Amino acid sequence: MISEVYIEVIPFLLYLERGQIFAETQTQAVWGIGIAMSGLLLYWSVNRAPSQQDGSWSFSLQIFSVLIVWVGGFLLCYGTSALRAAAFPFLFLLLMVPPPRAILDLAIYALQVGSTELTYLIFQAVGTPVMRHGFLLSVPGVTIEVAKECSSIRSSIALLITCLLATHLYLRSVWRSVVFVFLGLIVSVIKNGIRIATLTLLSLHVDPGFLTGKLHHQGGFVFFLVALAILFPVLLWLQKSERVSVITPVET
Repeated sequence: MISEVYIEVIPFLLYLERGQIFAETQTQAVWGIGIAMSGLLLYWSVNRAPSQQDGSWSFSLQIFSVLIVWVGGFLLCYGTSALRAAAFPFLFLLLMVPPPRAILDLAIYALQVGSTELTYLIFQAVGTPVMRHGFLLSVPGVTIEVAKECSSIRSSIALLITCLLATHLYLRSVWRSVVFVFLGLIVSVIKNGIRIATLTLLSLHVDPGFLTGKLHHQGGFVFFLVALAILFPVLLWLQKSERVSVITPVET
């Protein structure tokens, strides 16, 4: 979906940790060739399926099979120690696999539900009369729909990628990393609710054009920065608590 990110991120991660990844290398011909061949076999098998368009399971498996070939090639050239050290970059590559339409629709639906609920709560909190019917929110003068296009799925994936990178670079504790990524998913919904509520309130009290203007269509980055501003103190707190936890008391 936003696979162009990986063109720069993955080589950057490999370069950044090159000392650790390539500290111990050896050729693993049997395992490397075996895994690469299994990827090619999977690609050949899936390619025989009738449906290859975006959103199909076969298309997702095709991309996944390419990643298997890459893993096999890396293992062939550098060995298991290097692959173990490069586990995060290769696991990160899994995000390149486009989710099947059924799974993507479930994610979009969850974002729609969360964004609608939060927008409704924001309207109530600021004293704006609101009626809700499904994904329709009616306020005085306008009715908005939190449609699939308003689910902010792309922005949510971008925020997920950012959170994963942050945990890898700045956190060492597994449970803290899981907590931060989970909070990132929650903040993604909060950010989208703030965006929808802000645009609607601006259209009511400033200019109706806010619902169709540049801030609506091109202002996602602004609210993405809002999400980062919310998450940054949390990351600092988790990082600080992690440093404190490794300090053991000295017995006197």
